[in-house]
Amino acid sequence: MFRLTSSIRGILILVSLCAGTLLAIIPTAPEMSAKAYILMDYDTGQILVSKNANLQMPPSSLTKMMTSYVMSDEVSKGNISYQDMVPISKNAWAKNFPGSSLMFIEVGTEVRLEDLKRGVIISSGNDASVAVAEHIAGSEDGFAELMNHHAKRLGMLDTYFENSNGLPTENHLTTAQDVALLAQALISDFPDDYEVYKEKEFTYNGIRQYNRNSLLWDRSMNVDGVKTGHTQVGGYSLVASGTRDNMRLISVVLGTTSKSARKQQNKRLLNYGFRFYETVEPVRPGQVLHNQRIWYGEKEQVALGLEQTILLTIPRGEGKKLKANFSIDGELEAPITKGQLIGKVYFELDGDVVKEMPLVALEDMPESGMWSQFTDYVARKVDGWVN
Repeated sequence: MFRLTSSIRGILILVSLCAGTLLAIIPTAPEMSAKAYILMDYDTGQILVSKNANLQMPPSSLTKMMTSYVMSDEVSKGNISYQDMVPISKNAWAKNFPGSSLMFIEVGTEVRLEDLKRGVIISSGNDASVAVAEHIAGSEDGFAELMNHHAKRLGMLDTYFENSNGLPTENHLTTAQDVALLAQALISDFPDDYEVYKEKEFTYNGIRQYNRNSLLWDRSMNVDGVKTGHTQVGGYSLVASGTRDNMRLISVVLGTTSKSARKQQNKRLLNYGFRFYETVEPVRPGQVLHNQRIWYGEKEQVALGLEQTILLTIPRGEGKKLKANFSIDGELEAPITKGQLIGKVYFELDGDVVKEMPLVALEDMPESGMWSQFTDYVARKVDGWVN
């Protein structure tokens, strides 16, 4: 299976990795009426479909994804607890937000932070969001600073938050791509809290409210989050995440004209991604990709491979075309330690590099005895003369 060729950098080895059908037909991605949208593979971060993905738009209640992210982060650090009883100030009073989505908390009472979390995520309560912000940072302004700190850290370069609930202001803006990154972080960084995003209803103070993400009820999908948003200026928006087989996709649709439109357009994106793409693990960490000649070692060859997990998003059925191109910088000499960087692996599909990973030694290789080193020295000289 191996084919060796010469290279200025060292040694190149090309090997076929996956089995699969030879041909894959990928139709044009669905074109939709939303002002901006994106479809991203959760595991690899690869963008499968996009339109105006970096167009800044009002996030509306998608803002509450960051509100819950900051809350989860503060809990994980031990700064607050979900058992905290949070006093409700006049700033968080439901009457301050007429016509908005609410948890219906009352000023002067105390509410457990665990309940406020569901009030933010499921009820999409503007009142609950302000209560959380004040509990964590003392004020909405202070909380917005935390939100923007995390946005920058997560690579949300075109996002700026001015409040915790998403009520529109001039500079309170985000993009489809940034929201996809936030959804990815919610799922990966705080998986236990992310479970709340798939809960279909929440009852507080005798008032039952239902999750506005209608894809949670769609039996043809396996959607488990994440969040809806709506204001007059921002239109109807929805971030959705679902799984099929071993694949998770995140879709973001911003600025549609109705609840039905945001649902259907997210559904079209997800179905397209699941139908025509797949996420594969071409090799496992620790799997031997190649045994390379090494001089002056206890053995003649050292096992090489990857130290890290690698996942690739490729067109469905293209596995047979996936190849790995190894680059090793010069000849290897003992001693070598397990995990030592030896070169690079370039995963290629139809001649295009889709991923680059470090190639490492999978075992220790100490020096051999003096006699073996001498015979290797002679053999190396002879090999050089022959070549």
